[in-house]
Amino acid sequence: MFYWKKYSSLLLTFIGSVLYFCFAYFLDRTEFSNLLFLWFSLFLITYFLWKSNKNNFILLASLSILFRLIFLVATPNLSQDFYRFIWDGRMVLEGLNPYLSLPKTFIEQQTYPVNQAIDLYKGMGAMNGSHYTNYPPINQFCFLIAAIFANKSILGSVLVMRIIIIFADVGILYFGKKLLEKLNLPVQNIFLYALNPFIIIEMTGNLHFEPVMLFFLVWSLYKLLQRKWIWAALLLACSVSVKLVPLLFLPLFLQWFIRPLQTNNKKIITWIGFKFRPKELFKLISFYLVVIIVTLLLFLPFYSPELITNYSNSVGLWFRNFEFNASFYYVAREIGYLFRGYNEIAVIGKIMPFLTILFLIAITFIRSNKSFTQLLTAMLFGLSFYYFTTTTMHPWYIATLLILSLFTKYRFPVIWSIVIIFSYQAYANQPWKENLWFVALEYVIVYGFLIWELFIKNPLNKNQVGKIAMKKNVVLQPLLKYREVTS
Repeated sequence: MFYWKKYSSLLLTFIGSVLYFCFAYFLDRTEFSNLLFLWFSLFLITYFLWKSNKNNFILLASLSILFRLIFLVATPNLSQDFYRFIWDGRMVLEGLNPYLSLPKTFIEQQTYPVNQAIDLYKGMGAMNGSHYTNYPPINQFCFLIAAIFANKSILGSVLVMRIIIIFADVGILYFGKKLLEKLNLPVQNIFLYALNPFIIIEMTGNLHFEPVMLFFLVWSLYKLLQRKWIWAALLLACSVSVKLVPLLFLPLFLQWFIRPLQTNNKKIITWIGFKFRPKELFKLISFYLVVIIVTLLLFLPFYSPELITNYSNSVGLWFRNFEFNASFYYVAREIGYLFRGYNEIAVIGKIMPFLTILFLIAITFIRSNKSFTQLLTAMLFGLSFYYFTTTTMHPWYIATLLILSLFTKYRFPVIWSIVIIFSYQAYANQPWKENLWFVALEYVIVYGFLIWELFIKNPLNKNQVGKIAMKKNVVLQPLLKYREVTS
C-alpha cells in the first residue's frame, strides 16, 4: 500500500508537471477547448495529490514550488498586463513618474522613454496604453526591481517579477500555516491556495501581483491575532499599497478592538453605538491612522498635483466604462436595456460601489465580528458582495477570497477558482466577445454551491434563533438570521 501511494504520487506529479509545461509554453488563450482540458485535468490531478498526501506538509509544499518553477521562463499567455508592469518599472528607473503620463502619448509623439517602448506598447494594447496606471507604490517598486535587473529584456523582466511572486507565495505558505495553527484549523487547508492550479497559473504564470498583497495581508492578520496591532496596521498598509482591495476591510476591524464590558464599569466611552474602554478606542483610532498615514507616505515619492486626478480617473474607469464577467451587474444592465434602450453602465457603475459600502456598514454594526473567525468570515462575505456586484470581475480577483476562505468554514471560493475558467471563452472569439451562457454557467455553479453551504451544509440552529428572537426586536430578525448564518 505504501509503495502504491508513493509511486502513484510520483506518477501524478510527473503528469501534472507535463500538463503545466504544456500550459506554460504551448497554449494560446484563444484555444478554449485545449484550455479547458488542461485546466480541469490539473485540478483533478491536484485533488488526488492533495487527498493522498494531505498530512505530508513538506511534500505538498515542495510540489507547490516545483509547479511554479515550471513557469519560470514562460511568457504569460492568458494576460498582457505584464507589459504595462514592465513599462511602469522602466519609467521609474528613468526617473519618470508613471502616474503622470500615458504610454500612448509617447508612442504618438515618437519619443520613447524606456527600452523596447514600441514592443511594450504593442504588447499591452491600445486600451491599456491609453489609461493612466492604477498600480499602487509597492507594486511599482516590484516593477522597478524588474527594471533594475532586466532593463533591456522583456523575458528577463518577466523572470524577475515571477521570482518575486513565488517568494510572496512561499511567505503566504509560512504565515498561512502559522495562522491556521493558532486558529486550531487543519494546516493542510493552506494547500487549497498553494497547490491550486488557478493560483499557480494566474499568479505565477500570468504575473498578477495578488500574492504580494496577500503576503502582507496574511502576515498582518497573524500579527493582529497576536494582539500586535501596530505591526498589523503597518503590514495592512503595505498590502493596500500593492492592491487597494484591503481598504474595504477597514470598517470590519471595529469590533475586534471592542472587549465585553461590565455594566458597572464607569471608565467607558460610548461611540457610534458601541462602548469602549478609552484604551481600546485609542487603539482602534490609532490602527486606522497608521494604515492611512503609512499608505499616503508610500505614495509620497510619486506625489504631484495631477496624481490624485489621474489615479482616481483611472480607478473610476473600472466602474464607468469596463465590464467583464459580471454577475448582478449584467442583470441590471439587461433591465436598463429593457427600459431605457441603451447601456446604463455610467449609472449602474456608480450604484454598485454604493451598495457595497452599505453592505459593509451593515455587517460592521449588525453582525457580530468579535472573534477572529467571525472577523475573517465578515471579510470574506464583504469582499464577495463587492465581487458579486462589480462591473468587472477578472479571474485573478478570486485569490483574495480563496485565501480568506481557508480560515473559515466556507469553500465557495475554491469552486469559483475552478469554474472561473469559463470567463476565458471570451478570448476564443475574434474580435473579443463574451458568451453570456458561459458566464451564466459559472455563476449558477458558484451561487448554487454558496446556497448549499449557507442553508444545507451549515443550517441555522433553531434553538439559537429562538433565543435571539425573544431578546431582539422582530424587525431585526432577517438581519439576525444573516448574522447567524455567516458567523
